[in-house]
Amino acid sequence: MHSRTSSSEDEAPPEIDLRLALICPPFPSHVQVFEVLASALVGRGHEAILILQEGAQAFLSGDASYELIPPPAGSSTEQVIRQAAGASGLLGVLRTVANSAAATDNLCSHLPKVLNRLAVDAIIADQMEPAGGLVARHLGLPYLSLACALPLERDERIPPPYLDWPYADDDAGIKRNRGGEMVSRLLLSAQRRTIKRWAERFGLSNLETLEDCLSPAGTIAQLPKTLDYPRTGWGRPLLHVGPLREQRAREELPIEIDPGRPFVFMSLGTLQGHRYSIFRAVAKACQSLDAQLLVAHCGGLNSTQAASVGATWITDFVPQREALARADICVTHCGQNTVLDALEAGKPLLAIPIAFDQPGMAARIVHHGLGVKLTARSLTSRKAQHALETLLQNPSYTQRAHAVGAQMGSESGVTKAIAHVEGLLQTN
Repeated sequence: MHSRTSSSEDEAPPEIDLRLALICPPFPSHVQVFEVLASALVGRGHEAILILQEGAQAFLSGDASYELIPPPAGSSTEQVIRQAAGASGLLGVLRTVANSAAATDNLCSHLPKVLNRLAVDAIIADQMEPAGGLVARHLGLPYLSLACALPLERDERIPPPYLDWPYADDDAGIKRNRGGEMVSRLLLSAQRRTIKRWAERFGLSNLETLEDCLSPAGTIAQLPKTLDYPRTGWGRPLLHVGPLREQRAREELPIEIDPGRPFVFMSLGTLQGHRYSIFRAVAKACQSLDAQLLVAHCGGLNSTQAASVGATWITDFVPQREALARADICVTHCGQNTVLDALEAGKPLLAIPIAFDQPGMAARIVHHGLGVKLTARSLTSRKAQHALETLLQNPSYTQRAHAVGAQMGSESGVTKAIAHVEGLLQTN
């Protein structure tokens, strides 16, 4: 185990010190959320150990302790991320599912021995990695699920998260959602076969889907309830705690913004920062509106591409929360972390979803009147210009974003998450 020193928080210590294993897929945004939770658990007197696929430790920024699991044979974390970033169309989806199934198979073969050696008391498992739930049940360990992305908990009125369908408020919508679930089951066949095979090997029954592997004790979701669709009941606790992020000092934004002109911030996240054509379309739209545009491409563009985007400022990384504090609009791929940062700052969104659960997040943004949605494949500068004009000329979007942000900022998501972890796991 790789041990580091973590800082503590000025709170009363817990009644019981726990040794927890935190299991998540090897994607930067997921690792970062788990690292924040691990640090907070250590600050409360617990021991928190991240279980990471070899290579994912590069995404850690602080002092978390971690245990490395070798990647599946013939694979690597770098390869999986590269393929996920480029996933498009049916073949891209199937390749991503195959990679996920291979990761689950690999973890199920390694985790029992690792967790027994570490002598953990409980597990916190990412919803997107069913190995956490499978192995926890196999070893008889209490566990909680953590939703870094949209919660997987089913509701007949809520479409699958990879679709941008609206909330179903009638029978036709419910029927449509059932069709979407059927297609989802087909696309996830490789993952379902892997879950079923390991469930049988572990002596577990009736486990086949990602949802089957969720914790009966509940899910901690960083999606605020005010941003989710209405839910009619799942039968297990779904705890909307809000953003899980560290408290840090504010940084200076290294640009001079003209307060007399609109200021737009744009990021497509760590996986989609190579989407040059999307950046270019939005930059042209901003030029037509005489709006200032700051682009953070997260290392996805080379210097030649970056120079030709046409943004007012373009860089790999920038203090995102500071940029959003100054921005009038956030243009995003609808990764949950960027969306939550924007809403916490009270900023409306131009949603351009690309993959994974991003279409579902975009649909929620539209449902709550927090922004406008465009389709990445058919994006043009004219469409982007019209969307930006709509957001700039209609203050209702900003007003709703401010209202959601005010609700989000009333209490720390980390504080609420830790309370749920200690409360739910100590009873077990």
